[in-house]
Amino acid sequence: MIDLRSDTVTKPTPAMLEAMMKAEVGDDVFGEDPTVKALEVKTAEIFGMEAGIFCPSGTMTNQIAIKILTLPQQEVICDKRAHIYNYEGGGIAFNSLCSVKLVDGPRGILSIDDIEAAINSDDIHYPQTALVALENTVNKGGGAYYTLGQIKSIHQLCKQHGLPLHLDGARVFNALTASHDTPADYGKYFDTISVCLSKGLGAPVGSVLVGSHDLIKKAKRVRKVFGGGMRQAGYLAAAGIYALDHHVKRLAEDHIRAKVLAEELQNKSFVKEVFPVDTNIIIFSLQHMDTKRFLNALKEHDILAIPFGKDEIRMVTHLAFDDDSLEKVVDALKKMDRKPV
Repeated sequence: MIDLRSDTVTKPTPAMLEAMMKAEVGDDVFGEDPTVKALEVKTAEIFGMEAGIFCPSGTMTNQIAIKILTLPQQEVICDKRAHIYNYEGGGIAFNSLCSVKLVDGPRGILSIDDIEAAINSDDIHYPQTALVALENTVNKGGGAYYTLGQIKSIHQLCKQHGLPLHLDGARVFNALTASHDTPADYGKYFDTISVCLSKGLGAPVGSVLVGSHDLIKKAKRVRKVFGGGMRQAGYLAAAGIYALDHHVKRLAEDHIRAKVLAEELQNKSFVKEVFPVDTNIIIFSLQHMDTKRFLNALKEHDILAIPFGKDEIRMVTHLAFDDDSLEKVVDALKKMDRKPV
């Protein structure tokens, strides 16, 4: 089965599994797991930040960041497509007791004008604007990404208004691969960055939140309350270290294959529109059929994808999707085009 539902479906490679089995571990809640410590230091240094904290998921690192950067009754500015708003179970309201100001940026990319217009005036009728959160790449924006220049401009605006800036970096290395910016530069502009290891990088579990020593100290308390403290987590951290060492450069291959798939979809009779493909996410809309029929037809060719809105489908390329898989999907799409779905 060729699984294009998400880049989260990857499994550890044999070399990654070997690294995991050889990991030196301890009780991380006691601060005694050397491999977890090594991952946290490594991730922080890559992004030019002071410290990091390893958590089970990107949802947890995002929610911890929001919690430590806001107070109850305040407000978070983000795009209407943002993962922190759409896919984290209402966590901003539940965990941080904050409201959200939604902005509609092109493909989820916020401009300084968008953000400035969303900042509330100092009026007791409005919640106090407390945080700006970006997502890079934007999942619901089809893998659109910010350049470092855009991030710098947003940082300057936030600084003028005294607002911290958080990055949901679920696919941050995909963004960096496409923009050719360096991760170390990000540390200059963000207060916190959530770095996911279990998507394009292919680790089985985990994200690291990076920031200043003071913020990560606060984050450890919040992680404890959220139930995110893990014991011999070094086995998982070892996979993250391996992913950072070996799976970043190869992300460009995923981007190339995604563009080939997009080109193949362009001229198919059942495709109405293919949205721009910048990284490893392909979103397209259907015509002459509904998503259920299309996905069932794909499944007959041993291919999985997911619905992503009304008459829309998402495919995501990843570590387990190689050139042979690409050829099989292209062939299946051609057969589906000849045989009405």
